[in-house]
Amino acid sequence: MTETFAELIACEDVLMFVNAAITSTGQREFHHHPGDQRLSLEFLHEYMLANYREMYASVLALDINDHNAAIIIVNLLVQARDVGIEQRKAEGRLIARRLESMPQQRVYRVFRELRRRGVNNRRTRAIIRDWMAARRDPAFDSVKYRGLVKVAARHAHLRLRGEQRNFLFAPFTVKAFTTPIFEQWRRAHYMQAAIYELPYTVAEGFAALHKIPRETFLERIEPRMTRLERLRMQTSAAQVAGVRADLREMPLTRLASYVLSLTLEERSARRAELTEALRTAARRVAGAARGSWGRVTAVLDDSYSSLGSGQKRRRPLAVALASHYLLEALAKEYTPLWTSGRTDELLTYPSGPTPLGTRIIDALETGPERLLIVSDGWDNAPPGLAADVLRIWRTRLDPGHRLAPGQRVMIVHLNPVYDADDFDVRRLAPTVPTAGIRDAEDLPTLVELARFAEGRVGLPRLRAHLDDRTARFLGGRA
Repeated sequence: MTETFAELIACEDVLMFVNAAITSTGQREFHHHPGDQRLSLEFLHEYMLANYREMYASVLALDINDHNAAIIIVNLLVQARDVGIEQRKAEGRLIARRLESMPQQRVYRVFRELRRRGVNNRRTRAIIRDWMAARRDPAFDSVKYRGLVKVAARHAHLRLRGEQRNFLFAPFTVKAFTTPIFEQWRRAHYMQAAIYELPYTVAEGFAALHKIPRETFLERIEPRMTRLERLRMQTSAAQVAGVRADLREMPLTRLASYVLSLTLEERSARRAELTEALRTAARRVAGAARGSWGRVTAVLDDSYSSLGSGQKRRRPLAVALASHYLLEALAKEYTPLWTSGRTDELLTYPSGPTPLGTRIIDALETGPERLLIVSDGWDNAPPGLAADVLRIWRTRLDPGHRLAPGQRVMIVHLNPVYDADDFDVRRLAPTVPTAGIRDAEDLPTLVELARFAEGRVGLPRLRAHLDDRTARFLGGRA
């Protein structure tokens, strides 16, 4: 059935918003200031909420970043006056499930924002109550996020009992707590030994209070650190305190960011360790799909703009590096082509222009079944060549995907950078689907989603896809 013009526009709008919700965090990018990012993103959220509320809520089930998930949750709860009961229930289930998957500090900030906005209806209080009741260790939360927990408890009118209430609102009226972590927090005010029984971020404040030397503190608190805290300390040259992270357990894109933070000399010296860690993380992400993608060629952008910004240092290059190792695991035959021409991916660094057109020609000559382009889309050596190459390929060499199955090429552009001016990620050509990407771990899902951007799959199929992802996200919950 032929789609109406309105359906085509709706499909484009939803895909544009999904790309923005995946890539943009409201922070500065290489080509845009943070103010541009925030204004552009704010407009998109308001537009989607007003025109496509149901699909706007469904986006919570996709692999969007936590920054945008938090904005969606707040917007849905703030503007719910004219929403029907069934839709409110559906949104409530999505909100509750998404909150479960978000870092707890972000969830508490959502609750703080709801209080600031004066949202205190029965549904909001129930969401806060249920989420906090499901916390595995509420005492730990009360210590680590004490101020935020107090805000949430007051706003939702929670009936806290026993020591948690005393700890949050009158801790110094208690001579001794029976809850161990509460007692350690109380003792840490006057005993240095108690500091090292607290979470790292809490202990850090007490260490400053007691004027403990930084090296001494890090060495003794190291057993209490999480994996990511160890990695941050290792990255910030805290190795003098013996802090070491098990790199093989780190998430793929975060690990790639860590590798790029090292000097070229350090990467060369630790080549075996870093390469094995990256490949282990990539194999973990690929899972059962390892080796199932056939012949894959990737054009990977390591031009100067992949440096990112001060707030997102080397983030675009980290996504490209992580994608390289993931595609290596997914492909049966794999050919990586970096825009700089380098062949040693471990020693890559941001430099030079972006000759995407030339590299795409090289990629097509390898005869791939899949061609993945990971780039911010700023093709400038020469400008516009990539668009011409892709246009000619689609209109002259493979019009309507009519080549024999063995000669067809699935081309997808994955862009890790949000373009505030266009309210979307920058595209290379109208004939090639483009999807935003924040973490390489989402690459397989985004390649699937990109088929909707080709124009061959319309709004009904997109709605069905969102419904399916929502059902899987909720896990069959009533």
